[in-house]
Amino acid sequence: MNDGRARAFLASLLFCLIPMTALASSPFPLPRGVHAEDVPPRDLPGWLQDDQAAAFAIFAEGCMADPPLREGVTPPPILEAACTRARALAAAGPVDCEAGRRFFEDNFRFLRIRPAQGETGFMTGYFEPEFEGSLTRSDAFPTPLYDRPKDLVTRHPGETWPGLAPELSAARRTERGLEAFPDRAAIDDGALEGQGLEILWLRDPVDRFVLQVQGSGRIRLPDGSVTRLVYSGRNGLPYTSLGRVLSQREAIPPEQMTMDRLVARLKADAGFARELIRLNRSFVFFTRRDDLPAGAGPIGGAGLPLTPLRSIAIDRSIWPYGLPVWIDAKIPDGQGREAPFARLTIAQDTGSAILGPARLDLFVGSGAAAGHRAGLIRHPTSFIVLWPR
Repeated sequence: MNDGRARAFLASLLFCLIPMTALASSPFPLPRGVHAEDVPPRDLPGWLQDDQAAAFAIFAEGCMADPPLREGVTPPPILEAACTRARALAAAGPVDCEAGRRFFEDNFRFLRIRPAQGETGFMTGYFEPEFEGSLTRSDAFPTPLYDRPKDLVTRHPGETWPGLAPELSAARRTERGLEAFPDRAAIDDGALEGQGLEILWLRDPVDRFVLQVQGSGRIRLPDGSVTRLVYSGRNGLPYTSLGRVLSQREAIPPEQMTMDRLVARLKADAGFARELIRLNRSFVFFTRRDDLPAGAGPIGGAGLPLTPLRSIAIDRSIWPYGLPVWIDAKIPDGQGREAPFARLTIAQDTGSAILGPARLDLFVGSGAAAGHRAGLIRHPTSFIVLWPR
């Protein structure tokens, strides 16, 4: 990385994290009140049992694509240098679990991130859904998915837009300058019609809502073929959790509000679903990618394929893509039990609701079973950043 990119990384990080307090134990700035504590890796429960070769293989693929799918803070030069060393080691021959473990121990500091004194991190889960759809509109498939509009402009981390609300992450370029992009209700009412942006049609707005929350998907077409959907942008308006709204409206304890329960409620009443979904003003656009191998995971924000139970989404305004993160939690196995889950993951994605220094979203996999398990994950976790030496 050249000096200009290095300075850009530091400037963007400082902008995103003001006000700051740089603790003596931390090699990077931290938000006020956040603590970083050195942890010897061999003291981590499960560290010696994990398959670090799996995490190493992902890390050796690179910190992120150029350009990434969703731009975040620029990886610091020391992280890119660690990725380069990993690629060189991988090119020299197979890297087994012990060699992968030594690589991470020798090249990184292990720092436990605490949002506040005594607090831990928090983890949810997400997945790649699969739905039926069509490349042509019909009574069976009336709900459109849209490609990225040509006038959509995404705000880069650290960029200011005078005259627009600071919470907007995207806007529409017009002859008068940048303006707020239409919200979900306006798009549902026809704001994008006549632009030729429709890429396929789904059975109902609930399927579209699930795809937009997850950020990717597989669509099975009437001839049996499958097309893949990749995130291509959003209208920039703040995300609203419909699960939280429904929990409050119908007095459902938050711990009982799973994605399965929310979707079942929406599917049961089309009018109610339309009204509730419109409360989430955020709207996601997709691109079709028929070139992705069927066995490959979806493309994450870093522009690289995701690996089930090894790839995580992080707050891209705080952490760079490619960063290894050790997590330690007890999470549902999808069969009615909770089991210990301690492993090394790689930050390869981001999300509108993934905000905060110790917040993560675990990619569980593709299909209905993965979706069921992902919807059950809302658990505290250790959040230990591996920062390059």
